[in-house]
Amino acid sequence: MGCCNIRCGLIAGMVLGSVAAILGGILIPVGNSIIKGTLEKEAVIEPGTIAYDNWVSDEALVYRQFWLFDVKNPLDVVHHGAKPVVMEKGPYTYRTRYLPRSNITAYPNHTVSFLLPAGAIFEPSMSVGPEEDNITSLNLAVAGAYKLVPKVLHFLLEGLIKSSNSSLFQHRTVKELLWGYPDPILKGSVGLFVPYNGTFDGFYNVYTGKDDISKVGIIDRWQGKRSVDFWNNTYCNMINGTDASFFPPFLNEKKPLYFFVSDICRSVSATFEGRADLKGIEVYRYTLPRSTLASPKENPDNQCFCTDPVVSRDCAMAGVLPVSSCRDGAPVYISLPHFLHGSSYLIEDVLGLSPSEEHHVTYLDVEPTTGFTLGFAKRLQVNMMYGPSDVITVLKQVKNYTIFPVAWLNETAVLDEATADMFKKELIGRIELLETVQHTLIGVGVAVFLLSAISFWVLSCVNKNQSKTV
Repeated sequence: MGCCNIRCGLIAGMVLGSVAAILGGILIPVGNSIIKGTLEKEAVIEPGTIAYDNWVSDEALVYRQFWLFDVKNPLDVVHHGAKPVVMEKGPYTYRTRYLPRSNITAYPNHTVSFLLPAGAIFEPSMSVGPEEDNITSLNLAVAGAYKLVPKVLHFLLEGLIKSSNSSLFQHRTVKELLWGYPDPILKGSVGLFVPYNGTFDGFYNVYTGKDDISKVGIIDRWQGKRSVDFWNNTYCNMINGTDASFFPPFLNEKKPLYFFVSDICRSVSATFEGRADLKGIEVYRYTLPRSTLASPKENPDNQCFCTDPVVSRDCAMAGVLPVSSCRDGAPVYISLPHFLHGSSYLIEDVLGLSPSEEHHVTYLDVEPTTGFTLGFAKRLQVNMMYGPSDVITVLKQVKNYTIFPVAWLNETAVLDEATADMFKKELIGRIELLETVQHTLIGVGVAVFLLSAISFWVLSCVNKNQSKTV
């Protein structure tokens, strides 16, 4: 009787173990469906979701650090045609994006429009010095007018330069160079980011993801248009992807992420580089590929970004993007800091530059399941062009067209501890709990089944041996 009870118990153990393992297996697709449903609900841009709360919030600390290039030999450049020698000074740090999105308006076609106010507050404790630090830098008005004024009228520009006692280089404070100063040549405010505070880069209209989560955050229109008109080419004018604050959930590391950057007037892509841990959360790190700013000879897709064959040496120049078409014609060129991934002569024409993958690459840290960008570093350099002239005295000794680095910026943000804890609790925690239940059921079920089966087999063997002995 006792032996029968043991056998029944072992059979029951095998059955229960099998049921537990099967239940755990069943929970995998069911659990994945639950996870997918939860994320699709919370990733939609509508009031009450985690995505919306973080999207609207102004609590994320975003800083923009600036390094300005101080010219050490301005007189040698002007009088003897020497190459400029520069030394970067910085960082000078500002808190930006401290204002929440405004004018948020939802539409029946599952899109929402908004404005993102611009603002900058100086952070002395995070800077190497005050905004009043002096920098010897390129004269922005001279460089700008050199390109904007037709060559046949350069004699007029020569008169303005002389009458205002200006030169190719000038002494200005950090604050003046970044945010503006009254220029004696142009008789107006000149600066790298003029105007800035209180401005917007245009109305964005993006998909909420309510009807299709794969479209969440993707830009439908910018400034009322589905494409830009800066490049005279359909491909280059395309507005692709999101604004990089987040992406549709369930990322595939084999597929690039697309986003539009109004600072450079075009869309770009970022490719998967590797996995990283960000405050206990696994993220995918994406970086801009070298092909983004490659020369058209290396990447034919970039041909439509070549707008000046003379300066770009017949479109063979790599590493810079001319953005004069969206900067009122000013000869502004955008690159990675220190001309990272640029043509060698860019670094040879201006001495003192040291490009570094570690310090100068742009990256995004994105949580792969939700698509939320939890950290980023946007690193760009603002350059201006000047060249030789037979009329303008301060340019007579200049030998070649020069792309001169004025400043580079590092705009960074990373989620704070409170947001990380909330994120792990509300989303990651639920996913991990469900996965733990799944694995526990399968593990315990298989273990109980095997233990019961082995015990049943041993007991059967013992009973057979006893029967033979009898």
